Amino acid sequence: QVQLVESGGGLVQAGGSLRLSCAASGRTFSSYGMGWFRQVPGKEREFVAAITSWNFASYADSVKGRFTITTDNIKNTVYLQMTSLKAEEKAVYYCAAREAPDAQYGYWGQGTQGTVSS
Repeated sequence: QVQLVESGGGLVQAGGSLRLSCAASGRTFSSYGMGWFRQVPGKEREFVAAITSWNFASYADSVKGRFTITTDNIKNTVYLQMTSLKAEEKAVYYCAAREAPDAQYGYWGQGTQGTVSS
């Protein structure tokens, strides 16, 4: 089992930055693939970014060049640095973990709210 706890959400003006953190506990963190997703009320949860256990990162087209996903295996934490935020990116951001690159994300955090004011 893996437990995930997000933090770092808050209010920022459009064009500003936020850094989200996701602390993992339980099984060996470094062997898991990690991802960030977001959900706006009334819409489906969407993929934002992912990173494999060998540090290969991938991003949704809408955030490429503005968001960066990184991990700290000593702290068992994955980060999402978000810059040049847009008002429409106000959402609940979720951290997720999966046991293999082609597996479903089986572990989810409770989410953290990111609010972007225009």
